[in-house]
Amino acid sequence: MGKKLATRAEDYSKWYNELVVKADLAENSAVRGCMVIKPYGYAIWEKMQAQLDRMFKETGHQNAYFPLFVPKNLFEAEEKNAEGFAKECAVVTHYRLKNNPDDPGKLVVDPEAKLEEELVVRPTSEAIIWNTYKNWVQSYRDLPILINQWANVVRWEMRTRLFLRTAEFLWQEGHTAHATKQEALDEAMQMNDIYATFAEEFMAIPVVKGSKTENERFAGAEETYCIEALMQDGKALQAGTSHFLGQNFAKAFDVKFASKEGNLEHVWATSWGVSTRLMGALIMTHSDDNGLVLPPKLAPIQVVIVPIYKGDEQLEQISEVASKMAADLRAKGISVKYDDRDTQKPGWKFAQYELQGVPVRLAIGPKDLEKGTVELARRDTLTKEFVKQEEVVEKVNALMVEIQESLFNKARDYRDSHITKVDSFDEFKKVLKEKGGFISAHWDGTSETENKIKDLTKATIRCVPFNQEKEEGSCVLTGKPSSQRVLFAKAY
Repeated sequence: MGKKLATRAEDYSKWYNELVVKADLAENSAVRGCMVIKPYGYAIWEKMQAQLDRMFKETGHQNAYFPLFVPKNLFEAEEKNAEGFAKECAVVTHYRLKNNPDDPGKLVVDPEAKLEEELVVRPTSEAIIWNTYKNWVQSYRDLPILINQWANVVRWEMRTRLFLRTAEFLWQEGHTAHATKQEALDEAMQMNDIYATFAEEFMAIPVVKGSKTENERFAGAEETYCIEALMQDGKALQAGTSHFLGQNFAKAFDVKFASKEGNLEHVWATSWGVSTRLMGALIMTHSDDNGLVLPPKLAPIQVVIVPIYKGDEQLEQISEVASKMAADLRAKGISVKYDDRDTQKPGWKFAQYELQGVPVRLAIGPKDLEKGTVELARRDTLTKEFVKQEEVVEKVNALMVEIQESLFNKARDYRDSHITKVDSFDEFKKVLKEKGGFISAHWDGTSETENKIKDLTKATIRCVPFNQEKEEGSCVLTGKPSSQRVLFAKAY
């Protein structure tokens, strides 16, 4: 198992990085800034994916797939979008290599194989998708188009961290086309609600729903809705975004439809996405100094059974009990691993499953066989108790719900106690330095003030919350009038 993790208190960043690697979630690869997602980490992502996919399909969306490459002229068509992503683009300029005449063992780019038009590796797919929609839409009967794709994208990041910010990452991106503005607005809001429901009910992460300011908006969007979460170090993390794109892309790619009245009109658009950053959010919301803590709904292994034995005869007797228990638990839809490997001692296994965040651990030894009990350990509270073998299935089944709720409540209590109202800039700076979390403050509504606060404190406006009461006040920096508070925080 090696040495213990760095603690969150001594170095949160180091703790996070060590945890991702030691819990076998991901590792850095030979490609700078790109990660290898290992099977255990990918199994968690698959559970997220499966649930989100179900939620998308229940609301009428279908999956499709579009090319990884975007011709540069298409990418340039919507100016704000192109400008917003230009600095992060990887570009393909040639289509062939050849042997280096000066060093036969090496390859060089063949200058004669230059592409007539350079290709951008997609940082996001609006351009290629809207160019495609142009051929799919003629009349109002062709609308709405409700498409999602699961894909990888590339955004050339200079400073990377596993899951949180990598040059290539996995995500889903929805792209929809509608006949009316209201339909598109409703769609963008609906998807933001789906993300919030997923975060709270499956990831056990409380989120604040709101809209982004103009500065923080997606490039090419007229409105960006978001869900913001708070990590244990008091920093915010944007967990998902949904964009109302207006008619910007429809105009850029000339996507028109004949309305019921026979008029030719541009369609209205949305796009929305969540990525493998959610893995970072999951880790940083619940985990502790012993390792990962997973909500049962997203745990690849919900229960692990570890036998404690001497000799084959004891193992055989324990295995008989454990196998029946595993089968009964599986019949309830609970995923179980029976770890009877003889290559590791029980203590090593306990530490490993604790590190990997398995919600419930059952240990069975010879004394348990005599007494008809098992030792049950909860990962979230680190408590242990003895349970009668015939009561295990019922107990574990109830614990799946209890642990899920308990993790959410703990995270919500932390978040709620870290939303601080401030009315002066001195107070703002003090809270940011000493406590962190969300700061609820008045803002005069200008990008200039927002930028100045960011320059002075590194805090940004995370969102303008939907559920916030309007209240007259004075901007925390300029003293100018403000009609409602917004949430500031330092963010990932």
